[in-house]
Amino acid sequence: MSRFRSLLQASLNATRRALTWNIEDLVPPSERYIFNFNSKDELKKWHLYSDSEYGGLSSAALEIKDTGNGSTNVGVFSGNLSLDVMEGSKWNMTRSGFCGMRSKKFDGFIDLDGYDTIALKLKGDGRCYISTIYTENWVNTPGQDEDNSWQAFVFVPKENWYIAKIPLTRYVPTWRGNMINAKLEMNPARILGMSLSVNAEGGVPGAKSGPGDFQVEVDWIKALRMQ
Repeated sequence: MSRFRSLLQASLNATRRALTWNIEDLVPPSERYIFNFNSKDELKKWHLYSDSEYGGLSSAALEIKDTGNGSTNVGVFSGNLSLDVMEGSKWNMTRSGFCGMRSKKFDGFIDLDGYDTIALKLKGDGRCYISTIYTENWVNTPGQDEDNSWQAFVFVPKENWYIAKIPLTRYVPTWRGNMINAKLEMNPARILGMSLSVNAEGGVPGAKSGPGDFQVEVDWIKALRMQ
């Protein structure tokens, strides 16, 4: 009988633990690191792209830089934006002058449903950059390989560190750089990757634009819960 009582008590305790709600288990932390550029291993998570893949002459690089205090590193995304097109290119380019760094696809996806804002700690050159979130394909025609992309401008002030906070509601659906003129809603629970890019033209009023060199330092990218 004592053994039966012992098993019964163990079962009751397990049930009680299962039914005891812990608010920390139900609500995610107020912030979550997505990328942290503190080591060279971070470079393995990204690849670069530019108009040079289509006959353009822009170039880009991504490296990890030691800040000099012996404990902190940051990522440096830099390069040159050119409006020129390679002579004899087989591509019929209608627009050149862009570079980007895109994360490799996550292992599956990441769920940011409990967050409402993307934050980037940046130090730049006064240009306007583009933050892109890639989600599972449910906007395009079923069977397409392309991910859905959602974009928002990020103005990066010159010289000083700046934390840009972009509400997820500010990201608009795009296809190949053009905004989709439809009322759509992002699914933050199915995020496949992210990118940071720069164009020679366009952006927000007052930002530096045009061909030439660019450079932005990236400390980290986080998801925040602001509300």
